[in-house]
Amino acid sequence: MDNRLYIFDTTLRDGEQVPGCQLNTVEKIQVAKQLEMLGVDVIEAGFPISSPGDFNSVIEISKAVTWPTICALTRAVEKDIDCAAEALKYAKHKRIHTGVGTSDSHIQYKFRSTREKIIETAVRAVKYAKQYVEDVEFYAEDAGRTDNEYLARVVEAVIKAGATVVNIPDTTGYCLPHEYGAKIKYLMEHVDCIDKAIISTHCHNDLGMATANTLSGVINGARQVEVTINGIGERAGNTSLEEIVMITKCHPMLNIETNINTQKIYPTSRMISSLMNMPVQPNKAIVGRNAFAHSSGIHQDGVLKDVSTYEIMNPKDVGIDDNSIVLTARSGRAALKHRLSVLGIEVEVEKLNEIYEQFLRLADKKKEINDDDILMLAGADRSTNKGIKLEYLQVTTGLNIRSVASLGLRISGELFESAATGNGPVDAAIKALKQIIKRDMTLREFTIQAISKGSDDVGKVHMQVEYNDVNYYGFGANTDIVSASVEAYIDCINKFRD
Repeated sequence: MDNRLYIFDTTLRDGEQVPGCQLNTVEKIQVAKQLEMLGVDVIEAGFPISSPGDFNSVIEISKAVTWPTICALTRAVEKDIDCAAEALKYAKHKRIHTGVGTSDSHIQYKFRSTREKIIETAVRAVKYAKQYVEDVEFYAEDAGRTDNEYLARVVEAVIKAGATVVNIPDTTGYCLPHEYGAKIKYLMEHVDCIDKAIISTHCHNDLGMATANTLSGVINGARQVEVTINGIGERAGNTSLEEIVMITKCHPMLNIETNINTQKIYPTSRMISSLMNMPVQPNKAIVGRNAFAHSSGIHQDGVLKDVSTYEIMNPKDVGIDDNSIVLTARSGRAALKHRLSVLGIEVEVEKLNEIYEQFLRLADKKKEINDDDILMLAGADRSTNKGIKLEYLQVTTGLNIRSVASLGLRISGELFESAATGNGPVDAAIKALKQIIKRDMTLREFTIQAISKGSDDVGKVHMQVEYNDVNYYGFGANTDIVSASVEAYIDCINKFRD
């Protein structure tokens, strides 16, 4: 069996469906180019018929990316497939990804159909897509809960209809690893024309088994894995690209090869985290900030004697450079530009000058600037053209006294000022803000993330605000956590004012 494993990245489609993680077209192109440098084989660029923004993003990504296959998702509906084909017209290598639910639950309750009609729908969709592109992938949604005999009938039918890849999703993350592996093995042994297509995995992480299920699928014959950077995705997320790639690298006995440049993994992870405002948990495998940290005395002693005692990977293999240039207030533009480049961000001279000025202001407040700070600065201008800006903020707080905040907001060029008291500085500042923005808004979620352990560090604030029964997600970053909180709240307001 072929030992080449194809990496299908769906960060820009399945990953981008996470509430609050939506990217604009420019940011999606930036991510796509980084994925190309990382070495992914297929980039699922979007679901074109779902929105004009998705349609346009697929077009622009197709223009910007050279060698990876660009994939567009559709339902098994002709108008979806027409739309996908139009969006892919500039792609050098194009794929339409169409499909339908195959579990009895989906057939009975979602489609109110029958097994035979679902097979007819699947075959018709594949044949229709085949008129536009040679490379057609079919997904059997909820295959994890589809009985193997019927699933084999579906797979055989779509391969005979022209599918070049067949995706076997564990849509709900329900399968146990041995069950999912057995499902792939059953297909490999019972589908007559299985050698005419690549079998693909697409596992969700609802029970924390996405990576294990994906690996089990690969061991049993799957040769494409559908993954996301940092494992982001709907609900509990998808299979993590970095985990599957490093498992295959660390276990040569699997005899599995990928095209991934593993030294680009960490910079790609940081970029996705920053652009999507999605923190990486500290203990996340491979890319979490504690992944190569040792606090136990026994572990530290072992690592100092021989790093292999507790580290099965060299941090440099995933792009973590212990000897990277330390950026401070004395660093020049060249050092900053180099670090941006390492993190996958290329900037023109004018933009570099803007970032450098912000960098110097931040460096005056902090002893040392880290990668997350750099990514935050590089994306800081994303909100500069919004209608509402924080002009100033002053807070008085302390022990056994009620906090007082006064602030000024610049709205369409005009300054509005207000003051309020509250149960703490953040509460006071938000109340002052709401006196100016007289809307019935409800704060639903408030999360503070410190990038590292320093008291002078930049704090990131993620907020969810409900307005008119719709949730809006905002983000703020500042060395002052109260300012970051107000900026995050303003970010939410700007989104529902757009």
